[in-house]
Amino acid sequence: MAESSRRLAADELKRELQIRVNCIVEDADYNLKLRATPPPEYLCPLSHQLMKDPVVLASGRTYDRPFIEKWLNEGNRTCPETKEVLPNSDLIPNLLMRKLISLWCNDHGIELPDKDHGVFPESDRHHFNSLLEILSSNHDVPEKIKAAKLVRILTKRFPPLRAFFEGDSVAVTKLLHPLMSGNVNDHPKLQEELITTVMNISLHDANKKLVATNPVVIPLLVESLKFGTLETRSNSAAALCTLSSLESNKCIIMKAGALEPLVKLLDEGPLLAMKDAAAAIYSLSLVKENRAIAVFEGAIKVIMKKITGRILIDKMFVLLAMLSSYDKPIEQMVKLDAVSCLLSIIKEDTSDKSKEHCIAILHTLCYNDRTRLQEMWRDESVKGTIANLALNGTTRAKRKAKEIVERIDKYFSGAQTS
Repeated sequence: MAESSRRLAADELKRELQIRVNCIVEDADYNLKLRATPPPEYLCPLSHQLMKDPVVLASGRTYDRPFIEKWLNEGNRTCPETKEVLPNSDLIPNLLMRKLISLWCNDHGIELPDKDHGVFPESDRHHFNSLLEILSSNHDVPEKIKAAKLVRILTKRFPPLRAFFEGDSVAVTKLLHPLMSGNVNDHPKLQEELITTVMNISLHDANKKLVATNPVVIPLLVESLKFGTLETRSNSAAALCTLSSLESNKCIIMKAGALEPLVKLLDEGPLLAMKDAAAAIYSLSLVKENRAIAVFEGAIKVIMKKITGRILIDKMFVLLAMLSSYDKPIEQMVKLDAVSCLLSIIKEDTSDKSKEHCIAILHTLCYNDRTRLQEMWRDESVKGTIANLALNGTTRAKRKAKEIVERIDKYFSGAQTS
């Protein structure tokens, strides 16, 4: 058994080295062929190289697929250029851009590599399937951990390999087989490797429905979100966020009880885990019925805690604005002294975006609770915070601030002189 394990490890190492060498040679050979300088819009903003497979992100910006997938796979949930929080991680092929790049390459005698140049040969697919067989068999745990680690590395570094699961209906079940018997958390490292792989393969659009509708996947992700290591919990949240970008998956995820552990991770997790949890909560809350569940699970209290502590403040504002669309969250915000907190942020030397979020939420509060309008009036009569924003804020902030000032004047214009 020991000799067999050593041979397996040696074979895996050889394959990994060969894969890396091939990638280095391909990139170097391709870069040497670029004699002319491409137009800036043909270059990926992340790699600064000519795009081979341009895709459009939810923000409307175009990137080369391998590089934006790497960005998303590392846990980022914002557009690299605009910094806005992404409602989903869908990548839509930019066929027009690819055609323009192809024409430019033809004009300059440059051969544009096929976008699928990274597709694995049949021999490597056979090897990949053998790793899944190890995971679904009676091999001992150390061998399963080695196999799981290699599957995780391959699905991260070589996006075309994620399509392997699209073509094999039982591959996902094989992958997660070690977590399906006994306590999921018996082997934390194995759990971490497998859940991270689920996150990787979920980035492939064609896998989203296949993965979410597999009866074992979502329950295991939720279980791992509750009891895994911080890394596992964070990657579970990222996987749920990615899968929830498909509308039909949102209901499956909600029925599995994902929001409670997501809110808990938002409260307790380190920064990256908080980002993943916030993105997942936001995506699920795009369905109006789910917002009440998020509020019931304590999301408002956690979000206000983060805002008060100036943690991920812009992301928290986006979440708060979405959730505060009816009476219950507004009541909770009032109890948590939201008006005072938001006014203090406007007074600080914070970003225009933060001030815009603050005044928008204050606008919601004052139109739903006249007592809060009175609280704003008391502050305004001394410090003029909102009036100042009405003069110096962004266009949207000015409009919201002006409406609040007009409402204050309407109800309290005679209060100071009486």
